[in-house]
Amino acid sequence: MSKPAADGFRTGSTSVRAASKVDEEHLRTWVTARRGVEGFVEPRTAVSDVTLLLVAHDGEWTRRRVPSVEWAHRFCNTFQVPSYDAAVVGIPQRMRDYNRRRKQQGL
Repeated sequence: MSKPAADGFRTGSTSVRAASKVDEEHLRTWVTARRGVEGFVEPRTAVSDVTLLLVAHDGEWTRRRVPSVEWAHRFCNTFQVPSYDAAVVGIPQRMRDYNRRRKQQGL
């Protein structure tokens, strides 16, 4: 039997990388550099740990692994960013629009 990944945990035959300080620093830098940010907390799945999706006013977005759902909501509260459970509310239309615009621009 295989040992769990040293930096995360194993789900079936897939290793899931745990959240790191690099992820946390990226989120901190990103949220302070943009306006109108909202947080969408995505639950753990078979292939991914809990993630925090941050979406700015224009639809620009970033997603990183986080230690827990509670951590994600606390992070958002610290930066006065509204946070939602993505499994309940979904992702905002402005993010899909942003992705479509970038695709049309060839980016």
